[in-house]
Formats: sequence, structure tokens, C-alpha cells
Amino acid sequence: MEELIKYIVENLVEKKEAVKVSSKQEDNAVILEVSVASEDVGKVIGKNGKVAQALRSILHSASYKDTKKYILKIK
Repeated sequence: MEELIKYIVENLVEKKEAVKVSSKQEDNAVILEVSVASEDVGKVIGKNGKVAQALRSILHSASYKDTKKYILKIK
């Protein structure tokens, strides 16, 4: 899942080298934290959070058969 989110976010931002995706395991959930350059945060969040919501929907769909719950956080 990390690779999927990283690929999508890298294609949204200007500074691809600043994109970092890390994951943490908590209980039955996996938290994916996405870090981007400060000038690219708006591109990842989108107007009214629509891009961030779309990323979460893609993550949810991709993990449908997985028993883990994935949570996306943007830093």
C-alpha cells in the first residue's frame, strides 16, 4: 500500500524527492503517514480536501480483501 500511495502522491507534486511515506502498526490498523514539501501540501489535500478524500477512497478500495484497516495521514 505504501508504494501505491507514494506513486500517486509523487505524480501530484512538484518536488517528487520530498515525498516520504511511512507506516506504523497500531492494534488492527496500519497508519500511513505522507510527508511532502510545504509548498506541495495544498496539492495533496486539494480544494475542500477532495484529493485527500480520493486518496483515502483508493486506499480503502485497494485494501478491500485485506483484513487490516488503513488510515492515511498527511503531514
